[in-house]
Amino acid sequence: MERILITGALGQIGTELTLKLREKYGEGNVLPTDIKAPEDDNLKGLPFEILDVRDMERMKGIVSEFRPDTMLHMAALLSATAEKNPQFAWDINMVGLMNALETAREYDLKFFTPSSIGAFGPSTPKENTPQVTIQRPTTMYGVNKVAGELLCDYYFEKFGVDTRSVRFPGLISHVKEPGGGTTDYAVEIYFEAVRNGAYTSFIDKSTNMDMMYMDDAIDAIIKLMEADPDQLVDRNAFNVTAMSINPEMVANEIRKHIPGFTLDYDVDPVRQGIAASWPNAIDASEAKRQWGFQPKYTLEKMTETMLEAIRNKK
Repeated sequence: MERILITGALGQIGTELTLKLREKYGEGNVLPTDIKAPEDDNLKGLPFEILDVRDMERMKGIVSEFRPDTMLHMAALLSATAEKNPQFAWDINMVGLMNALETAREYDLKFFTPSSIGAFGPSTPKENTPQVTIQRPTTMYGVNKVAGELLCDYYFEKFGVDTRSVRFPGLISHVKEPGGGTTDYAVEIYFEAVRNGAYTSFIDKSTNMDMMYMDDAIDAIIKLMEADPDQLVDRNAFNVTAMSINPEMVANEIRKHIPGFTLDYDVDPVRQGIAASWPNAIDASEAKRQWGFQPKYTLEKMTETMLEAIRNKK
């Protein structure tokens, strides 16, 4: 990667991804885009383009002018939000992806878009979920992600577009607060622990889900995109994860730093149903073997980092 265009740059991953890429590749070589202007002070006043990913002509115009060699297509609606408006989710997640792939084909761009553990469903093996396994999701978000994986593989096989992807678990960050995902509790719990010393979880106590700290997620994107293509047996998409956790496990770690922290439950049937359809723990061995994926953050290290960073925001 030398010149990088990012769509959905103000989303869950995009802001931190933009900052890390500018630090690594140079400010002038990374162009973030999104449907609205940035409010984050770290992005204000720097190169930025307004882009609705459903507008392919606008997308091609930006690419033609900026001349990137890589597109990181991050624009998407997350799981719980997508369930509330399936048609809109299809338009953003699938029409946007098709436009991005067509642009990548026409301009010969390396291409990344994230998939998700949401691409799995109730019939997927729950424990040690393999890289290649049955994928029959029961949500619009999951359907979008499976279709997206297949579409990216199609563009690789049919047109030679260098497409790559990972299946992200829940991503945890102190920079960007939650935006409509089923795993949002694992971010909210840290903010509420610092602010109020208590949290009410919408996910049930015994529900294990895969998670990853945002720094590890961003490092995974960069490492995969820098990998020698001859190393990659799989492409769309690699299982990645750092930990399999439930709300009680997070609460117990928080209590090591905030002894009086209390955790209650008010389970949301929609998000709980989505969570129950996903694996408890996935197997990321192929990502480790094929391109050296190796997360640095454990639950303990992540908890300490999150609480310290949130306290410093107050």
